[in-house]
Amino acid sequence: MGRRNPRTRQGVVRRMKLKVRVVHYSCHGMECWYADIDDADDRQPDDPYWYVDGCRTHADALTAACTELAALDQSIAAGATPRRVSATSAA
Repeated sequence: MGRRNPRTRQGVVRRMKLKVRVVHYSCHGMECWYADIDDADDRQPDDPYWYVDGCRTHADALTAACTELAALDQSIAAGATPRRVSATSAA
């Protein structure tokens, strides 16, 4: 009782294993941070589900990614299918 069924009407399991990647870089003499969210098993980080660029600190990049993970969790729980950045920009 009280447990959510992770399956949709079509019988597809609505679970994803995601990872957050935070990268430090220097651009035009400024120290910046980048973060993205992608499949944990995706070896090519070229098309994530979400990203943020130009964060001033590691904490800023990590906070932004955690906020987005919480939003993704809510949308997946509501039945939405996450879209990759390339699919979102093409729409």
